[in-house]
Amino acid sequence: MITNRAKSRTLAAATVAVLGLMTGCSAGSLGSSDDDGGGGTTITWLTGAEQDDQLQAQAVVDAFEQANPDITVEVEGRPGGGEGDNLVKTRLQTGTMADVFNYNSGSLFQQIAPANNLTPIDASTVETIDEAYHPQVSVGQDVYGVPYGNAFGGGIMYNRRVFEQVGVQVPTTWAELVAAAEKIKAAGIAPVIQTYQDTWTAQLLVLADFHNVAAANPSFAQDYTAGRAKFATDPAARAGFEHLQEIHDKDLANADFASTRVEDGMRLLAEGAGAMYPMLSLNVSTLQVVAPEKVQDVGFFALPGQDAGTNGLTAWYPDGVYIPKSTTGQELQAAQKLAAFIASPPGCEAIATVVTPTGPYLAEGCELPADVPQITEDVSAYFEQERQSAALEFSSPVKGPALEQILVEVGSGIRTAADGAALYDQDVQKQAQQLGLEGW
Repeated sequence: MITNRAKSRTLAAATVAVLGLMTGCSAGSLGSSDDDGGGGTTITWLTGAEQDDQLQAQAVVDAFEQANPDITVEVEGRPGGGEGDNLVKTRLQTGTMADVFNYNSGSLFQQIAPANNLTPIDASTVETIDEAYHPQVSVGQDVYGVPYGNAFGGGIMYNRRVFEQVGVQVPTTWAELVAAAEKIKAAGIAPVIQTYQDTWTAQLLVLADFHNVAAANPSFAQDYTAGRAKFATDPAARAGFEHLQEIHDKDLANADFASTRVEDGMRLLAEGAGAMYPMLSLNVSTLQVVAPEKVQDVGFFALPGQDAGTNGLTAWYPDGVYIPKSTTGQELQAAQKLAAFIASPPGCEAIATVVTPTGPYLAEGCELPADVPQITEDVSAYFEQERQSAALEFSSPVKGPALEQILVEVGSGIRTAADGAALYDQDVQKQAQQLGLEGW
């Protein structure tokens, strides 16, 4: 599952130093306290322990404390991955969670039993949040989180100069993409960059195709979670596997796709040696590191499907910032103020000082800086036009662990698309049974 937090760790260009984790704390020390010095209120915020997490949170805290001098916010760190997930769930269940914390939105948010463990965000704050984000942090009518950072998209990064040089337009159907790729290949340029040395990148043509799946079958996510819909038997869902096979069979990828890493793929794209790269807009940060002078040469478009009329973006939504039920009294009031600040222009501006936006902010009045990369502008346009759908992982907790390995085999010609989809359905079944889902 590609989540904001998890996928940001895979950015090969990011130099991340792990800060010391806050261990050995008693339950009492994990709670909030009043500031004895000036009668103000002190609250705690649990976020990731890695350097980029800490820098982002501290930028928000600095701006918030300047605007609210009677409130002090202490930033705590937690590990990533499964260890961090278990820590969040344990502290919620035991009533020892920090006064505010950030965590996944979407289906993983539902796994922390929000109705039992969280306090809804103030209605006045909810009104400032983009309605597209509400389903990612809600149970019934209650909204429990505010967006922390930017949304981002899955689709195709492309070299704008190559497209202009070869004379092709941004495609809105898969057939148009293949036709453009053939024309680019004839010009001596690798049409589609693949980087299977970093195996997770093989997933993009399947995961970023979900907007098209949902357009063809709006109930797919529900049916898939219930065990009624399968990748092997649903033509729209199987299409992503078929795209991978077609790229291989028509020799449309770079020759060294098996040994190429993300940084190498970004260099090929930036230099114009490759034209299109299935990727997350989140990885604009890698492009900024390996080819800073070429960033504006690279644009972004949604992975096209069969119908130009439903063309749109598969979107990943930002983590949410939440308030546990264990936060009460003055600390609850301060926590609500912090949540409101994060979902406001000053909060967005604070985040933008340390993190390059990868898509739109989903809070009222939050504008992108004037100098954002072209990729970010292109992704934001889909949101402005309301031509986006949430990625499958925001609607379903089911994702088999072997997907990337299966797709590397399909994209390498080792396995057919039909076989890959069927094998993935078997992989998914094991995971769904482990989750105790009905219908599997």
